Amino acid sequence: MIGAMRERVVAACDGASKGNPGPAGWAWVVADVSEIPARWEAGPLGKATNNVAELTALERLLAATDPDVPLEIRMDSQYAMKAVTTWLPGWKRNGWKTSAGKPVANQDLVVRIDELLDGRSVEFRYVPAHQVDGDKLNDFADRAASQAAIVQEAAGSGLGSPEPPPAPDTPASSAPRRKPGASRPRGGSAPATKSARTIKAKFPGRCLCGRGYAAGEPIAKNAQGWGHPECRTEAAG
Repeated sequence: MIGAMRERVVAACDGASKGNPGPAGWAWVVADVSEIPARWEAGPLGKATNNVAELTALERLLAATDPDVPLEIRMDSQYAMKAVTTWLPGWKRNGWKTSAGKPVANQDLVVRIDELLDGRSVEFRYVPAHQVDGDKLNDFADRAASQAAIVQEAAGSGLGSPEPPPAPDTPASSAPRRKPGASRPRGGSAPATKSARTIKAKFPGRCLCGRGYAAGEPIAKNAQGWGHPECRTEAAG
């Protein structure tokens, strides 16, 4: 178990899905006394959604840490955090049904997390993702989860793995770049492989730029899934 002989364990966890759904991975990291990444683990999920990846990361972290030691968990997933801190009690009272009477999404993971949280002291702390001088633990977990999603291989300090590389926030583009001063193509002249269609997001998510978008916000298809319309244009260029 991780965390023995410690007054409090500080950790972070994150999930990644390249396409949502698409190749996915999860990761957690535990800090040393100086809040520097010390021990970590990451793993592949095959094809899965961001939400499944985020919940899996939390489940694996809780399973890997000592339940007798207070735990602080830093996360950049509003969905996973609200699922366990806000929505879970109501779901449980309703027999694992939503307020609309529908089965809770990803119920197996939510039930398992509920079991792992029982009787232990856990503080959840939201930290924004991809910030300059942002939380180092969250950044580490983000990079490890992204790498696991891409290569679909397990990694971690216990396996002797090196620190995960920077997450590829922008896809490698083989398309020719515009010449300086060239005008951007208008909607109707976009290549057939890139949709100019914009829709309203049904669920919150994260764009390839690293910033999130909320349910109801306009989003457009880009090289890695869905995101801000302006990021689609920038990625194309």
